[in-house]
Amino acid sequence: MIEATYKKGDRVRHPSRPEWGIGVVSKIEVVTRGSSTDLRLWVRFPSIGEKTLLASAAALEILEDQSFSSAVHSRPSVTDFDVAKGGGWLGSISKQTANDLMTTLPGEATDPFAHPKRRLEVTIKLYRFDGTPARLVEWSIAQSGLDDPMSRFNRQELEQLYKKWLFNLDAHLLKLLGEFRREKAVVDQALLNAPPLAVKAVRRQQGMLK
Repeated sequence: MIEATYKKGDRVRHPSRPEWGIGVVSKIEVVTRGSSTDLRLWVRFPSIGEKTLLASAAALEILEDQSFSSAVHSRPSVTDFDVAKGGGWLGSISKQTANDLMTTLPGEATDPFAHPKRRLEVTIKLYRFDGTPARLVEWSIAQSGLDDPMSRFNRQELEQLYKKWLFNLDAHLLKLLGEFRREKAVVDQALLNAPPLAVKAVRRQQGMLK
């Protein structure tokens, strides 16, 4: 059962070490101790390099929505905007553009040609980034396209950028809910198994629309 839990290439997070970032499983080995079987995992983390962990002890969380992460990373990354290293006015523009990227919602949530129901589903999923330390790291990796966002931003900067991003997300959600004002069942369906922060945000925004 353990052997089927992980596979090479899985993106994982250590629940007790969120500062390690999102790791990628590079190798798996079955180990046997007496009558018990376990897995030895080699995982490469952006901030500390490769770690060897026992699956039963680490209890790594597998990030299920990997297709969404890939879609996010198809955007330009922060690195693409860091063309000016010497400061001056060009450096200021580069930094501002990178900050703008960090607070922009993914195109899958805002694409005007996508079906409104799909945009609503994607938007609600984004609320899994609830600002907790582990989710802040995951969010910053997804937004920046960097394996180690802490190499570009400090913790305070990431928290401030996250707040701006969340403000933009709330504003976008309010606009979407306006489109579904008379289709409450669609919204309720989208909230099934939704992150707690999403449920709270939807109820708050629905109150504003009354």
